[in-house]
Amino acid sequence: MTASPETTASPETIRFLLARRSAKIVTIVEPGPSPEELTTILTIAARVPDHGKLAPWRFILFEGEARAAFGEVLARRFAEVEPRATPDMIAFERARFLRAPVVVGIVSSVQDHVKVPAWEQQLSAGAVGANMVAACEALGYAPAWLTEWYGYDEGIAAALGLGPNERMAGFVYIGSRSVPKDDRPRPALADVVTTWSPR
Repeated sequence: MTASPETTASPETIRFLLARRSAKIVTIVEPGPSPEELTTILTIAARVPDHGKLAPWRFILFEGEARAAFGEVLARRFAEVEPRATPDMIAFERARFLRAPVVVGIVSSVQDHVKVPAWEQQLSAGAVGANMVAACEALGYAPAWLTEWYGYDEGIAAALGLGPNERMAGFVYIGSRSVPKDDRPRPALADVVTTWSPR
């Protein structure tokens, strides 16, 4: 009996996942994904475990001039919350979303559900981020998944239109690599794996 297409092994996928590496934000350059490629990235991002089929997450896209416009929001808010902010620091915040051609905000949208606790819904949003960065790399782009201060700020949450049960799971910056992919130390399996056995 031959395996169905849904269960066919994919050594190429295994090699890809073993080499997956997010980009450093300072190395991301133009170009970013095309509209069709971005649709593919978001479609793959949404294919995650989702108990109850709640889709407890959504996306906010920052493209083109919207990146600079949101930079003005960041700059104003940073000046409000950081009394020691210098002009250079404020200018950095103003240009923050210009670090990549496309930025995707991932919103965790927890819903009240008798069978699906908030923690499971938040984990689903985390899976969205993992799928998204993998999809970016599979298409040849350089992703960087960041949160940083603005991901936790109430004023920025209001500016983004987040509801009372929503919070940012992070922002994925997407562009192209300007330097070769490197790697970083990974945990040894012996340090993170245990085998349960009955006492």
